[in-house]
Amino acid sequence: MALEITDQSFQEMVLNSDKPVLVDFWAVWCGPCRMLGPIVEEIATDFDGKAVVGKVDVDNNQQVSVDYGIRNIPTILIFKGGQVVDKIVGVASKEVIAEKLSAHL
Repeated sequence: MALEITDQSFQEMVLNSDKPVLVDFWAVWCGPCRMLGPIVEEIATDFDGKAVVGKVDVDNNQQVSVDYGIRNIPTILIFKGGQVVDKIVGVASKEVIAEKLSAHL
């Protein structure tokens, strides 16, 4: 299951992680975000133990969204060693997301 990441937990869960981290920036009212949600959950299951998969609700966690220039949702950022190493804007297939995340394992 994808973890809920907040402004308060972002540093610990994402930037300090020793594994690659996929972060889905989304909002409840966003139709494309709701389409992407089940895919992100599948990725979380598939990569359990190999990578961290989490979601940031941009309405409730505006600071981290501003810090990373999130202007369109859904946006997926992949972090490794505390740095953004890949980005996907919009809805993407499970295969595309898994391939991008796998490249950073």
